[in-house]
Amino acid sequence: MVLGKLKRRLREQANKGDLSLSQMAVLGYLDREGPSTVTTLARAEGVRPQSMGATVAALEEAGLVSGTPHPADGRQIMLSLTAAAREWIKASRAAREDWLSRAIRAHLSPTEQEELAKAAALLRRIVD
Repeated sequence: MVLGKLKRRLREQANKGDLSLSQMAVLGYLDREGPSTVTTLARAEGVRPQSMGATVAALEEAGLVSGTPHPADGRQIMLSLTAAAREWIKASRAAREDWLSRAIRAHLSPTEQEELAKAAALLRRIVD
């Protein structure tokens, strides 16, 4: 429960602009996984390809995603991040990291900060 609340607080710090949660999820997926098709994105996000098509179209219109023909199947389009999207992601991460760093320093003693670092390492072991 507390991790969910932290995630929401970090999301609030992101430089969202006019992006929906679905659009941010697509940008995050493309950043982590690399170029992808609409079908693969839809499957990853648990939505219909038609719905994902609308999300992708809005991102293309905003200049955050571009498409090129699939190398093996020219009927499909491989979507990838544009330079503007990479810059948006970088700025968004920096804003979240800055907020978290300031919050940790403001609310935790040096000893508690060390404990938090150890707990983060343990959580990393669980998820990796």
